[in-house]
Amino acid sequence: MNTRPRHIMVVAGEASGDQHAAEMVRALERLRPGNRYSGMGCDALAAAGTERIVDARDLAVVGLWEVLAHYRDIRRALDTLKARLRADPPDLLVLVDYVEFNLRLARTAKALGIPVLFYVSPQVWAWRARRVRRIGEVIDAMAVLFPFETEFYQRHGIPVRYVGNPLVDTVRPGAPPEVIRQDLDLDPEAQVVGLLPGSRRGELRRHLPVMMQTCRWLRRRHPRVQFVLPLAPGVNVERDVTPHLDPQLGIRQVTGRTHDVLAASHTLIIASGTATLEAALMGTPMAILYRVSPLTYAVLKRMLLIRDIGLANIVAGERVVQEFVQSRARPEAIGAEVERLLTDPDYHQQVCQGLARVRARLGDGGASENVARMALELMDHGRLLPSGNASPTTEAS
Repeated sequence: MNTRPRHIMVVAGEASGDQHAAEMVRALERLRPGNRYSGMGCDALAAAGTERIVDARDLAVVGLWEVLAHYRDIRRALDTLKARLRADPPDLLVLVDYVEFNLRLARTAKALGIPVLFYVSPQVWAWRARRVRRIGEVIDAMAVLFPFETEFYQRHGIPVRYVGNPLVDTVRPGAPPEVIRQDLDLDPEAQVVGLLPGSRRGELRRHLPVMMQTCRWLRRRHPRVQFVLPLAPGVNVERDVTPHLDPQLGIRQVTGRTHDVLAASHTLIIASGTATLEAALMGTPMAILYRVSPLTYAVLKRMLLIRDIGLANIVAGERVVQEFVQSRARPEAIGAEVERLLTDPDYHQQVCQGLARVRARLGDGGASENVARMALELMDHGRLLPSGNASPTTEAS
């Protein structure tokens, strides 16, 4: 087995993928130190020691119209990475989510003979299932975060391994809820509603206004309710947040303490995405909302194969928390659900029990090390070892 230091290119296109990628890099360094890392990411991947060829912070867009609006920047980033693949071929290309961009990059890597590991499965089981053939043509292995995804890829002959979910290892508060509330200068006798609008610029633009209207609706009915807005590091607050806030609501803004806010909140108004799983792991009830451009929604609605879009609901296999998507994302509807979660103890407990089932289904963790072992297997053996299929915690031989 060749154990020389390797060059690994890692490409992540938005904040949650950047965090997962950074944890994988750290796990690789624990298992076999001294590798060289380059690629595309945000702050976390750079902090883990990866040479940032492309800064992904301005590329994290979602929706058809939004991608078209940023096409030149996205195309320039893709061309830059393709050029680096040719000039400085890595021993392995690890692609983290950001599917359309990354599959194009994977095709170039495949043509150059560079092995490709895809981490965080595209949601082909939710929409555009026919993409799986295209995926199988350009990657060597898929690392999935949910147990139900393995059967889908196995059925299509794609090497796959369930590695666990990295959030299980990382989602935890820094202190008990009452201590966090005190540290955030919140009234210990008043209820707290956390606001998580997403980290992308488009999500902030679409979600913050409806959140503000919902907060005003709640404040009129519950004058003492408090609102806390955790912001991802790197968000341009002056440009993308402040113009949408209502200063009369006295919203407490904090940066980089999302898990603390999840723990300190009695309930949440939260954009569909990874944050719903983080909230589920924390056991905090929530109302999920999501809006995209009308064009994007009209297209996606025809392609969706599942009823629910919130990951917490998808993992549970049932609607544990209520979703307010597109035209249903109205302030009075979201407000009524949040009010029920704040004032009906039996309903609050029912939702908490459902979230506990989500937590149980996500398993015991260890995802970052498990995907790092997959990376080593691909570099050392050119394929996944059969023994690795037994369990997400199986040691690579």
